[in-house]
Amino acid sequence: MIKFAPILLALVYGLAMYRFSVWRTSRELDEKSTELADPMLRQMCDQMAAALDLDRIRVHIYEIDPVNGLAAPDGRIFITRGFYNKFRQGAVSAAEMASVIAHELGHVALGHSRRRMIDFSGQNALRTALAMVLSRFIPGIGVLIANALTTLLAARLSRSDEYEADAYAAALLTKAGIGIAPQISLFEKLEQLTKSNSGAVPAWLMSHPKTKERIKALEELEAKWTQVPAP
Repeated sequence: MIKFAPILLALVYGLAMYRFSVWRTSRELDEKSTELADPMLRQMCDQMAAALDLDRIRVHIYEIDPVNGLAAPDGRIFITRGFYNKFRQGAVSAAEMASVIAHELGHVALGHSRRRMIDFSGQNALRTALAMVLSRFIPGIGVLIANALTTLLAARLSRSDEYEADAYAAALLTKAGIGIAPQISLFEKLEQLTKSNSGAVPAWLMSHPKTKERIKALEELEAKWTQVPAP
């Protein structure tokens, strides 16, 4: 029984972290967000809602500066104030903002947003268990190895989710009559908008796929959907 104590402790820790993370995230989003009321973006949301046979798609503005969109575990969709400001300044079009919303809807529809919160607690539990076990055999660096392994696992899962959400968004935008072009054009702007330097980080360590790879995947989808059947 003693041999399994680290694993049991890690599982308990993971469950506690999951519950705390859900509570903390929900509370912060409630306190720092308001519902989006911009008429141009509401029109885009209405087009996507009609394509999904929904009455309305609710989107909230999260009052933080970084340029980002997110899907909460409870299914709510958010764009940050920083992203909305880019739209108001003309750096991002309404259709491009719609592609962000469609992408986050994909995370919700495909179960990524809730699973990611669970994955987060699971990764912490795995990290704790590995660190406890490895530290017995490799004192001093066991924790570093555990952190590296769980980081690699998390990055791989996240990249897979991003490709799936991209594909969902592409299908929704196409059905709504908005098209894939805004999705691609936003990707081409995204690194500058977020002031990122993805080229300095190996793709297999990044939580998101490389921009060029995401654009290529979208172009392949578009080519597949528009291919004329042979007579």
